[in-house]
Amino acid sequence: MSSYVTRKTPGDTAWFTHDRFGMFIHWGLYAMPARHEWIKNRECIPEEHYDKYFKYFNPDLYDPKEWARQAKAAGMKYVVLTTKHHEGFCMFDSKYTDYKCTNTPAGRDLVREYVDAFRAEGLHIGFYYSLIDWHHPEFPIDRLHPRRKDPDAEQQNQGRDIRKYAEYMRNQVTELLTNYGKIDILWFDFSYSRPDPNDLPWMKGKGKDDWEAEKLIALARSLQPDIIIDNRTEIEQDIWTPEQWQPTEWVRHKETGELVTWEACQTFSGSWGYYRDETSWKSPEMLIRMLVNTVSCGGNLLMNVGPTARGYIDYRAEEALGVFADWMKYNSRSIYGCTQAEPEFKAPADCRFTQSVDGKRLYLHLFAYPFAHLQVRGLAGKVDYAQFLHDASEVKYTEGKMTHFGEGLPENEDMVVFQLPPVKPHCLVPVIEIFLK
Repeated sequence: MSSYVTRKTPGDTAWFTHDRFGMFIHWGLYAMPARHEWIKNRECIPEEHYDKYFKYFNPDLYDPKEWARQAKAAGMKYVVLTTKHHEGFCMFDSKYTDYKCTNTPAGRDLVREYVDAFRAEGLHIGFYYSLIDWHHPEFPIDRLHPRRKDPDAEQQNQGRDIRKYAEYMRNQVTELLTNYGKIDILWFDFSYSRPDPNDLPWMKGKGKDDWEAEKLIALARSLQPDIIIDNRTEIEQDIWTPEQWQPTEWVRHKETGELVTWEACQTFSGSWGYYRDETSWKSPEMLIRMLVNTVSCGGNLLMNVGPTARGYIDYRAEEALGVFADWMKYNSRSIYGCTQAEPEFKAPADCRFTQSVDGKRLYLHLFAYPFAHLQVRGLAGKVDYAQFLHDASEVKYTEGKMTHFGEGLPENEDMVVFQLPPVKPHCLVPVIEIFLK
């Protein structure tokens, strides 16, 4: 069994750390300008212009069943959808606002259809809910607010009551956790309470006291006791969520040094929402390496798609999902139910280890395909059998030396030398499955 012990969590993370791979979906009105989900902030778009997106939002090609099929084919086991992003627009039929999808030409509860479709495919269901709201009249203007540069911003801000907004959030979270059956993940986003040199005297960032986070979390847990909640309210909960960077070791608690349950959230390109002209799409090799890297450090990967305003996943995102589908079809055993390898096992250069939680199998991922032989220290006497994972073809090996081709090289008693075919298998990242004695 794995010797790694993580910090205890309030929610049930057992299934989460087994499944390892999920889909993030960023979808809202910002898909219409199609130039970043923070477009209202970046361009300080006034309400009268942003209301045009509300007026014409009509995702007539929205087919969540197709989304769910693609997610499942890619090997994703859970999904998190933006029910409300920072723009404040609700993708569900909330009775606490008119700023919702049912009042647009869409005319229906988009979250309801999402839940039904993904649940039918057997995926765990997650809701992203923004703590920020640039539309709500009680949300105070701050350094991130689109109205921050208005000449009368300070006057606009007068009388706004964050306590009323916190109550609004609790009411909506109650709806989300009451009206859609069992919800597995609640993904809040995000706090920014640290002072900033760009803040004006009447501005300040927001954190757990503003969100009344203790009440918010207690409410969520009273409605869904086993739910997994992230730590972006500024109150530690179940998962740590490094964003747009790849940890190279298991994430630890800053104060105690304990290993934590963590999930890297990443994008296929440079933005979360649909961005028509964005060009920095990740290569197929990078996508697979990100997944392997994450699991090799004991984490989960949450990979994002940003559907178009008509409601479909565009060809670039479909191609990226296809990369995962092709690889996971044959190699998912090195991801599901796996974690960081025990410290005694050191991966060679350009390789990554994962290990089954029961400790019986090691998976050696070859990021760079070596010529003829691969030397791995620390394995001698421990290997019972080895094969390529994608086709279960035997990989022969010797212990302590390289065979007669390696004459003259120093022998190492703890070394295993795998003998590889001269041509790399037809697989982006080949995996050697090692059965331990």
